[in-house]
Amino acid sequence: MESNTETVQNENPILGAVMVCHPPIIVPNVGQGEERRIQDITDAYEQAAAEIGAMNPDTVVIISPHAPSYFDYIQLTSPKISGGDLSQFGDHEDHYIIDNDVELVQEMSRLAEEQNFPMGTLGQQGGNLDHGTVVPLYFLNPQIGHHTRIVRMSIGGLSQLDHYKAGKILAQAAKNLNRKVAVVASGDLSHCQKEGSSYGFKACGPVYDAKIMDVMGKGDFKTLVEMPENEAEDAMSCGQKPFCVMAGALDGLMPESKALAHSAEFGVGYGICTYTHLKEEESRKLEETIENDLKARRHAKRMKEDVYVRFARKNIESLVRDGKTVSLSAHSGLPEEMLKDRAGVFVSIHEFGNLRGCIGTIAPVHENIAAEIAANAASACSADPRFPAVRPDELDYLDINVDVLTKPEPCTKDQLDPKKYGVIVRQGNKRGVLLPDLEGVNSVDEQISIAMQKAGIPAHADDVELERFEVVRHV
Repeated sequence: MESNTETVQNENPILGAVMVCHPPIIVPNVGQGEERRIQDITDAYEQAAAEIGAMNPDTVVIISPHAPSYFDYIQLTSPKISGGDLSQFGDHEDHYIIDNDVELVQEMSRLAEEQNFPMGTLGQQGGNLDHGTVVPLYFLNPQIGHHTRIVRMSIGGLSQLDHYKAGKILAQAAKNLNRKVAVVASGDLSHCQKEGSSYGFKACGPVYDAKIMDVMGKGDFKTLVEMPENEAEDAMSCGQKPFCVMAGALDGLMPESKALAHSAEFGVGYGICTYTHLKEEESRKLEETIENDLKARRHAKRMKEDVYVRFARKNIESLVRDGKTVSLSAHSGLPEEMLKDRAGVFVSIHEFGNLRGCIGTIAPVHENIAAEIAANAASACSADPRFPAVRPDELDYLDINVDVLTKPEPCTKDQLDPKKYGVIVRQGNKRGVLLPDLEGVNSVDEQISIAMQKAGIPAHADDVELERFEVVRHV
């Protein structure tokens, strides 16, 4: 048995991996006794850390969602020495200084550049280690040797499949350097598990946790990466992408997968899983299969888009690729109402479940709905000040919605319904707009508050005017 394990370890640079959570309250100097309420998680964490220690790795790679994060880039921590603590959570005793595996970071960066993959050491460096890294270190430090070095990876706004590819680059870099590496994917599950907790309750929270613990307990990484990206976002999970990086690092390997514990005691989902005794398995080389599945899913969804969305997409693609929108005279097949009617229009763009741009008009400013869509689609992909302009390589991954607005009408607060009506809040020259039926906006007070924030109207202002409108949403 020992001989077989040694053979596997020599052939594969990745020795094993663990999926862990990072609640600061689990550390006694933070929890002050409250940590005993999740003792099963503590016990599982210690078991997972012991598994890592038994592997005797040269390097432990920790993927944290709370490291410096960028919209279009995965950052690797580059200083030779890093430090961090939990002082922001009231713990002034536990402090960690780590030796970073700079050589492995440099090799990962080199491979990423060679593959034109957006990962490396650019961006903010030199800051303190985040709690998504420090909490795992609290459990790992007693188990790993002084010779063991650390690599901290962030996540980014890239797709789950791209994070899987980042994990593959990690494994290749380790192989090139003959490093023995263990991977720690640090991430909490749903943050909306209980009424009265910091994030409240959403029905999708427990559903997400049950699904992810089943998937990760089985080591079903194909299902993990192919999960609709909005599922993790809706459930307010920060762990999905770190788990995808870990899965990529295990590409081509069959692990012994174990789900050790799960808890939602504090309203946030905490899960612990281990992946050990790796064996090479051709059927576990998943990147191409996942990519083909996701392409088929996008194509099927694209085929269901209505004419409003297809026209918005055509304008976005034309602008991004050719620098111009579609001429109405050159576009046949538009329905009569798009060419004769006038209305305000919002065009929303999402990528991998995340907002990528949204621009709209409350009242019409162009000669018809089609022209309104063309103008706002162009602005949404190129002139939303919150985002960089859409790049040509992003076009295949965009989801687009077109909302056509009814004429706004004055209303009182009790005439609003956040699921049915959008709201316009005015104070003098300030104006804030919020569309209806938005995820996470469940009350009139929330709807008005967000619209006021967008307009820069003070929360205590009582001289605001309200208007409501309805939308016809095209997808």
